[in-house]
Amino acid sequence: MLTPLQQIVNVIEKRQTMPVLANVLFRLDRNQLTLTGTDLEVQIVAKVALDNEVEGSITIPARKLLDICRLLPSAADIKFELIENKLKIHSGRSRFSVSTLSADEYPDFEMTEMDCQFTLQAGQLKKALDKTTFCMANQDIRYYLNGIMLNIFNQQLKLVASDGHRLSIYEDKIEQETGMEMRIIIPRKGVLELVRLLDDEELEVQVEFSRNNIRVVIDNLIFSAKLVDSKYPDFSKVFEQDFYSPIHVQKQQLKEALTRVAILSNEKFRGVEFVIEGNNLQISTNNPEHEEADEEIAIEYLGPPLSIAFNSQYILDAVSNLDSDLAVLSIAENSSCCFIEEPSEQKYKFIVMPMRL
Repeated sequence: MLTPLQQIVNVIEKRQTMPVLANVLFRLDRNQLTLTGTDLEVQIVAKVALDNEVEGSITIPARKLLDICRLLPSAADIKFELIENKLKIHSGRSRFSVSTLSADEYPDFEMTEMDCQFTLQAGQLKKALDKTTFCMANQDIRYYLNGIMLNIFNQQLKLVASDGHRLSIYEDKIEQETGMEMRIIIPRKGVLELVRLLDDEELEVQVEFSRNNIRVVIDNLIFSAKLVDSKYPDFSKVFEQDFYSPIHVQKQQLKEALTRVAILSNEKFRGVEFVIEGNNLQISTNNPEHEEADEEIAIEYLGPPLSIAFNSQYILDAVSNLDSDLAVLSIAENSSCCFIEEPSEQKYKFIVMPMRL
């Protein structure tokens, strides 16, 4: 009981317009118990096999039930008994009586017919999400940025996330041909829940989506979400510009230097300045208390001297997500952006906008 309840409960909001949405729906069909939780935007359904002959359905306060199950001994058996509109829970010497609401009040999650479906390993999907999730906007008025754009072009899988100041792109290949070309935007809450559910990297997951919904089947779990009804901005123009020659820098050195220098940066803007000359990168910052920090690291660079400022956290996030030991930074000649990528694998690109200091 405990694992499926933990998987579901995050979706269920504490404050609800409909009281029944604070509950988890139990549907018992002889040997199978189906648990459902939703906030009408995201839904998770978990299936549990039971030795049982009973049929029926009821909704139970989700967090209370989770707390009861969590605090009982892990190997304890639980007996549920519905008497009128109260659920009696017995386990060992413990007795609980919990209020319920009728399953008829539980709203249906609207799903349209799925146009596209493919399978891939949970680890492959989790990696793609991990490389992009941190760039999603949070409560931006441009609501299409509060999520991840997933693009399918036959066997090509591309995920894109941006908060308007930085953008990450992750590309991968699906083994089977889908014969489809589709772009969808998965909402932020759905993305965060999906990442949490992909904990067994060896599992094969089935991904299905239409214009309005996405559904991911993970073993005994079914994750569903309503998609963001909008068009993702066209970011292709960022590639169509001239760049200075690439800067090669050791990832770990850059991370450590940035982390140290950022201690004295302005706490609100986290700005640091990069001064690049020959094979030398100087990272410096100051703050309103007139404190300063600077550090120099060795790089490989063949272009003219230049200086540009960034939010230190954005660069750190990008560099931390590289798999290689070497980071490659390419700065646009008009100083409009900086690309951060790996020297060989071109699966992952991160673009960050500069700051004015």
